[in-house]
Amino acid sequence: MTQNDFEHILEIACFNLSTEAKKEIFTSSMQFEKRVREVLRDLMQSYPEIKIDFSPHPQAFPDIAVGNFGVEVKFTLNDTWRSVANSVLETNRIETVEKVYLIFGKMGGTPEVKWGDYEKSIIHVRTSHVPRFEVEISANRSLFEQMGISYDDFRKLEMNDKMRYIRTYARSRLQNGERLWWLEDNVEAEHTLPIQARLYTNLSPEDKTKLRAEAVLLCPSIVKSGRAKNKYDDAVLYLLTYHGVICHQARDLFSAGSVANPENDDEGGIYIERALKLIEKELIKASLTMDDALFMEYWGESVPPKQRIKKWLKKADSLAQDWVPSKSLFLQYQ
Repeated sequence: MTQNDFEHILEIACFNLSTEAKKEIFTSSMQFEKRVREVLRDLMQSYPEIKIDFSPHPQAFPDIAVGNFGVEVKFTLNDTWRSVANSVLETNRIETVEKVYLIFGKMGGTPEVKWGDYEKSIIHVRTSHVPRFEVEISANRSLFEQMGISYDDFRKLEMNDKMRYIRTYARSRLQNGERLWWLEDNVEAEHTLPIQARLYTNLSPEDKTKLRAEAVLLCPSIVKSGRAKNKYDDAVLYLLTYHGVICHQARDLFSAGSVANPENDDEGGIYIERALKLIEKELIKASLTMDDALFMEYWGESVPPKQRIKKWLKKADSLAQDWVPSKSLFLQYQ
């Protein structure tokens, strides 16, 4: 069976399934996938050597193997041609399948069933506990065109190499104020976001100081004037996306009296300056131990650990308005 022959079968299958859906919609993905198998089986009678498995492995990819061809089945009760698809890992790929297609049953709006080339239908990759493709029938531009690699070449890569392509793609789509929460370039540096969200106010004093130091180091914008908008955004996003820590009042981390003037001595001064002087040791420790991928993400460059404090001071000096950080902080580095 040639590719043209199989695509002709897909065309007939989708026409027949659309006709059925317009009379009575399919109500579940399981029902729809079973019917897709039945329709394909009936249309494959001219190819007795090809058998369709009605009891496949539940995680098999694609859903239906038809000789060298495969069909991934998607279904929705909504009026959309877009859906989250399989994991980029493709751990349970059926190795006999060389070319994958998509059959999509849309039951919302006007019920209809369409087919498409799987590679051309993949338009995006979403990240949860594992990155997953997102598909859309009749997409204008595939994910693989955007990443500059074919699907067939991409699927054969090791996961490490796949993630390099995905990171580059994801960074190209970041909007102002957005950050990636998955940064690592190697398995050893795997980032595991805590399952449970934690309130900053409930952390131990040691954890508060440690996380505050990390956020200060990555996000020197916190030294900006108190009138500056969004000065704490990056720091709050770092705590949330990298540590699962929720902070209701970002200002309290850096310039509230409890962190800048814990002795309550009423000596005045610039609270952010006083707060940072109190955690200089923790800042130095963070600069020597934090993953370089974080500095690539937040600073846009790789900086050797021993040079990070000097680089931070330079950044902070350019951002502060009412004081000069390098004149009062880390004087041993001057």
